[in-house]
Amino acid sequence: MSCLALSLQPANGSDILLQTREWFPPARALVALSAFRQTRLAFASGKHQSAEDGDTSLGDDPLAASSGQVIVGVESRYRVVYRLVNSIYVLGITTVDQDDGVNNVFECISIVNQAVSVVVTACRGVDVTPEKLGRKYAEIYMALDIVLRGISNIRLAAMLASMHGDGIAKMVHSAIATENKIRGADSWKNVEINSLEHQAGVVAFSNATFEMPAEALQAGDEVAVTLVPTGQGSLSEQQDQQKPGEEEVEKDPFAASDAINKPEELVGGFKKDKGSSNDLTKALAGLEVTTLPPAAATESTHIGVEGFEGDYGGIEFSNDGSTLPEDFEGLNQAWGGGLDASEFVGSKKVPKSQGLGGLELLQTSEPPPTAAKGAGTPLENLLVQKTEMKGPEMFILEEIRAEFRESLLARAGLQGMVYLKTLPPKSSGDKETEFSFRIEGTNGIKRVVMQSSRVSSLGNGMFHVRTSSSEEPIPILKYSLLPRVTPLPLRVRLIKRHSGTLLSVMIQYVSNPDLPAPLNDVTFVLKLPVDPSLLKVSPKAILNRSEKELKWHVQEIPLMGNPGRLRARMPVDRNEEDGEEIDVVCYVKFSAQGTKSLSGVSLLPASEGKTDFYEVNHRYESGVYMCN
Repeated sequence: MSCLALSLQPANGSDILLQTREWFPPARALVALSAFRQTRLAFASGKHQSAEDGDTSLGDDPLAASSGQVIVGVESRYRVVYRLVNSIYVLGITTVDQDDGVNNVFECISIVNQAVSVVVTACRGVDVTPEKLGRKYAEIYMALDIVLRGISNIRLAAMLASMHGDGIAKMVHSAIATENKIRGADSWKNVEINSLEHQAGVVAFSNATFEMPAEALQAGDEVAVTLVPTGQGSLSEQQDQQKPGEEEVEKDPFAASDAINKPEELVGGFKKDKGSSNDLTKALAGLEVTTLPPAAATESTHIGVEGFEGDYGGIEFSNDGSTLPEDFEGLNQAWGGGLDASEFVGSKKVPKSQGLGGLELLQTSEPPPTAAKGAGTPLENLLVQKTEMKGPEMFILEEIRAEFRESLLARAGLQGMVYLKTLPPKSSGDKETEFSFRIEGTNGIKRVVMQSSRVSSLGNGMFHVRTSSSEEPIPILKYSLLPRVTPLPLRVRLIKRHSGTLLSVMIQYVSNPDLPAPLNDVTFVLKLPVDPSLLKVSPKAILNRSEKELKWHVQEIPLMGNPGRLRARMPVDRNEEDGEEIDVVCYVKFSAQGTKSLSGVSLLPASEGKTDFYEVNHRYESGVYMCN
């Protein structure tokens, strides 16, 4: 059973609204409404006598309460479900069915309750009056029409929310979108694009053809020929030997192999050779037999971290003796360590006749004639005379930055600048310098910026320079490297140990063996947390109390050498039990120059054999190079 009509009937006055289904005539709905009004007035005057069987009404006094249901009519009987909201009756009209299995009055009650929600929302409260219903008559009419046909609670909530806002259009057309939005489903507009892409992919894949190159097919045929057993003959010979009357049966590719039916000793074609005595030699012929590792390799190993105050622990693989430090010296050092020079020096001692260890053998050239004659060399001639510029000069200045946290590299970066030094204005006659050059070794470059007023790019690493003469070097190009390809000239490790009120710090450093030349005049600056009253350092260092800095100056760091160590120990006023972390930072300052740049970037003329400029020594220096 379903609700046939909905109506709004005031307690006093004519009906305000009537909404019916398509197959239910409005005239019959008006008859039911008129019968309900008469029944209501009869109950109000007390003239109506209810039947004893209870068919005509349900409940003790159905119209005295704010909600209920009543059966009206004489010839055409209808069941009216009503709810009283202020002075307005919300009525739902349905048929009277005597069969209890079909009579489901709760469906009609649910529709009336939804209609009450619409009316209360339109009037902004339970103070429902005919005047307020007239102001929202169109919205109420469309809402009750939708409610009469059956809706879910999701759409009812959306309709009530849009009644005073978006209006009738949102109320009528928001059914599918609202349901999908609440349930989390995708709309057809979003899914349609994916389906079209999927269909296009299927069509493109079905039309694609794959062809093997002729070289690949030829190579495959050559390999297939070598795989054919020599004793059975070729495939064409086997086809010729096949009987003409025998029909060729296609073999199932998923059928089991015939090898499972053969005896175990014959699988694979291996047969025992009874006539030979050296079966093991034949079986091992052509196989590469690896030698066993030495006995030392089977012993236990211990990888330890050497500290300046003892053993800091490590990885213990066994309780026996260790062989790793003896057999692989320097394996745990930075960049794999270096070679010990003592391995290439024999035990033969230098004869005493050679004086100072053979250093006089280095003097192989004859003394200059002026020294032989006893004439003194003027001091001006001993000074290195600066060569005169033959043409424009170019060089690269690179700044390397790195940050280590203990022994791990946290950040790294390199920034380079290409400088052009022109002829002085006096010697060049104020002529413009113009030439082309190219840059190689740019695989690791991340970004390049050029001074467009002096340089223009020709493509493929070619650049053209045109500028006026200047006394100072002119920066024309600026570039930066990717962090993962940035070379590190120096690897630094900072270790601190806070025991009680005593703070011990050690700096370990090692040079990159791939550098073109060793680093000279390297300065290590250790930022101290406090101004120390007592200080013990090794080796000697310079203390700056105003800046709380401790400086070490290293003359030279060899390329293939053991790591260097700088130690410092001082008392601090903070105990390790306080839980406060003491910050110690080390800064490294260095600079070097050479014929090659640190990043591998090189400057070359635009055409080989032509000297448009002269390449002088490139330089690199440290920026923020620190370890904390």
